[in-house]
Amino acid sequence: MANELKYKRILLKLSGESMAAQGGYGIDPLQAEAVARTVGDVSALGADVAIVIGAGNLWRGRSGIERGMDRATADYMGMLATVMNALALMDAMERMGLVTRVQSAVEMRAVAEPYIRRRAIRHLEKGRVVIFGGGTGNPFFSTDTAAALRAIEIGAELLIKATKVDGVYDSDPVKNPNAVRFDHITYMETINRHLEVMDSTAISLCMDNNMPILVLNLWQPDALRRALHGEPVGTLVTA
Repeated sequence: MANELKYKRILLKLSGESMAAQGGYGIDPLQAEAVARTVGDVSALGADVAIVIGAGNLWRGRSGIERGMDRATADYMGMLATVMNALALMDAMERMGLVTRVQSAVEMRAVAEPYIRRRAIRHLEKGRVVIFGGGTGNPFFSTDTAAALRAIEIGAELLIKATKVDGVYDSDPVKNPNAVRFDHITYMETINRHLEVMDSTAISLCMDNNMPILVLNLWQPDALRRALHGEPVGTLVTA
């Protein structure tokens, strides 16, 4: 099955909200299981799957900063929250029989492996799902940037930004019913038009290393499976 795939190694960027309980906060084990099932489906096709997950369901650093917190401290708290989400997702996946490893850029050996690039690649080669927690390990960088960095490091062929929207629009489709969806757009257009696909650091990193980004709706049936086969789905961001 793997030789039928257009993309054999992907990095999936998930928001913390994909794990959230009703209301957008906390961790809902049922939501974690839904994400795990989706990942399991594409892993079964023979794809190497790595994941970077955000922490917006547990901690929003921006809120802390607005109330006077030190930016670096707020960012470190966010990194720790991503590891909590990574462990919850690992638990859901392993209950479904998926062999999973969590690697953290912030060292915490009792709960996760330290991030080691060659070890991560070896896990993927053995068919294990690898979840990267702890962001980049540095403050002032988002999990979008962590996703771009890890995708390039592990030799992923595609970075998938999983959202609840079926692509990139010229304006907010929730607020504007006449918003136009792009099938394909360039890195520079996303930056110049402030389309908020990912932050500008992540986009620039992908642009400099020719890493294609696909924005799709994770909850749309078979969207992820279709993407791996190269079928038109979501919005593709390239040079």
